[in-house]
Amino acid sequence: MHLASATLMLEILGIVFLLIAGLYLYYKFYVFEFWRKRDVFYLEPTFLTGNMMPLITGKTSQAEFFRRAYEHFKDHRFVGIYMLHKPYLVVNDLDLIRDVLTRKFANFHDRGMYCNEKVDPLTGHLFLLPGKKWRNLRVQLTPTFTSGKMKQMFPILKETGDLFTKFLNDKAQSREIIDVKDIFARYSTDIIMSVAFGITCDSLNHPNNEFRYWGKKVFEPKHFWNALMLWAPQVLDLLSLPYNERDLTSFFMNMFEDTVKYRESKNIVRKDFLNLLMQLMKDGYVDADDNTKKSEDRKIAEHKLTMAEAAAQAYVFYLAGFETSATTVTFCLYELAKHQDIQDKVRNEIHTVIQKHGELTYNAVSDMTYLHKVISETMRKYPPVPILNRISTKETQLEGTNLRIPVGIPVVIPVLGIHLDSNIYPDPQKFDPERFSEENIKARHPYAYLPFGEGPRICIGLRFGLLQTKIAIVSALMKNRLSPTPKTPDPIKYQSGSFVLVAEGGIHLRIEPV
Repeated sequence: MHLASATLMLEILGIVFLLIAGLYLYYKFYVFEFWRKRDVFYLEPTFLTGNMMPLITGKTSQAEFFRRAYEHFKDHRFVGIYMLHKPYLVVNDLDLIRDVLTRKFANFHDRGMYCNEKVDPLTGHLFLLPGKKWRNLRVQLTPTFTSGKMKQMFPILKETGDLFTKFLNDKAQSREIIDVKDIFARYSTDIIMSVAFGITCDSLNHPNNEFRYWGKKVFEPKHFWNALMLWAPQVLDLLSLPYNERDLTSFFMNMFEDTVKYRESKNIVRKDFLNLLMQLMKDGYVDADDNTKKSEDRKIAEHKLTMAEAAAQAYVFYLAGFETSATTVTFCLYELAKHQDIQDKVRNEIHTVIQKHGELTYNAVSDMTYLHKVISETMRKYPPVPILNRISTKETQLEGTNLRIPVGIPVVIPVLGIHLDSNIYPDPQKFDPERFSEENIKARHPYAYLPFGEGPRICIGLRFGLLQTKIAIVSALMKNRLSPTPKTPDPIKYQSGSFVLVAEGGIHLRIEPV
C-alpha cells in the first residue's frame, strides 16, 4: 500500500516537473522572444512574472519602477518589458510619445486597462472605456467641463472653501502639526460630494463618514489587484472577477440612484455635476452655456445615459476629484513649507489679487499667475498619475523607426521619469516655479510635461482639478504659514501598490498664523 502511494506521488511529481519544464521552455523560447525577434532593447524577464515581480510584491511603487527604467535606459527611444506573459513597450522619446498620444491617436485610442461593465459596472467610466463608446461619451461629457460650467459651479466650491479656511485658521491658532494629506483629502471629499451630488458630508469635522471610508478603501495599497488591473486585465476578464468590491459598488450605485430620484421627485435643480448627468440621462445632451442646444448635441441625443452609466461617471469624478487634487495640494504645500520665500510670494499674490477683485471670485483665481506656476511645478515634480497607458488597436509603424507594433500591444509612457529628466529640466529635484514662465515653456518640447496626459484623451476635468486645487491653497495660505517639523519626511518615499503618486505615511507640517 505504502509502495503504491509512493509510486503515485512520484508519478504526480514527475508530471508536475514536466509541466513546469514545458512551461519554462515555452516562456524562454517563445513568450520572451517577442522583443528580441523585433530587435528591440528589452529588460531581462523572470520566468512567469516577466518584469512584474517588484510590483506584485510591493517592493517598489509603479512610479519608481518606471522612473528608474526611464533613467537607466532613456538613451533608447523605446524599451521592451514583460508583464507576466504580455510584452509591453515603454516609449521614452518625446516625438514618439506625441505620435502615440496625438498624431496616431486613432491607432492608440484605448488604455488597455480593466474595464468590464457587466461584471463591474463602476469601471464603465470615461477614463477606462474603450473605442466608440469612449468617443461618444467624451463628446457628451465635454460640455460639462467648460469654463462657463466652472463659473457656474464656483459658488459651491467657494462655500466649501470658506468652511475650510475657518477650519485651518482654528488649527493655526493652536500652532498645530497637521497631516496635510489627510486634511486636504477630507476637504476634497467635501468639495466633490457637494459639487457632484449636492451632499454635505462635512468630512473636516467627521473624518470617518462613509464617503471618506470608501474613498480611503478604494485607494488602499493593493499590490496584487492593482498590478492585475493595470498589467494583466485579461486575468480578471477570464475569471469574471470585479476589481471593485461588491459592497463599494452597491453603496455608490444606491447612493447615486437615491439622490437622482430625490431630485426628480422634489424638482430640485442645482448648478452641479449631478444636474449635468441628469440632463444626459433625460435628453442625451447637456445644455450649452448660453442655454441653446447645438446641432451636434442633437445628434448625440440618440443615446441617453442609463442610471448605471451615469453612476460610473459620477464615481470616476468622485475618485479623480478628491485623490489627485489632495495629493497635488499636499506636495505643493510640502514644497512651500521648505521654501518660505516662494510661500511668501504666493501669499502676497493672493492678497494683492483678492484686494483688486474685492473678494475671491473665479476671475480672481484665474489672475493668480504665480500660483499657477507653483502648481505646474508641483505637478512636474510630483505628477499625480506617474505613467500613461495606451494599447495599439491597429498595427502601427513608429515614425523614424523600423518597429511595427502589432495589434494588442500595450504602450507605457513614463511621465515621472520624463518630468525628472535632467536633460529636460536641469537640477530636476530643485523646486523652481519659473520653469513655467512663458519663455521657458516655449523653449521645451510640448510633450515634456504630461500631468494631465495629452491628445484627445487628455484629462477632461483638468479645469475643475486646477480650480479646486487653487482654492485649497488660497484657503491654507491667506492667513497662515506652513513650515516643516521633525516629522516632515525628507526625502519623500512613495507608497507602493497605488495608482497615483502618494507619500507613504502622510506629510506633517506645522500651521500657524502669519
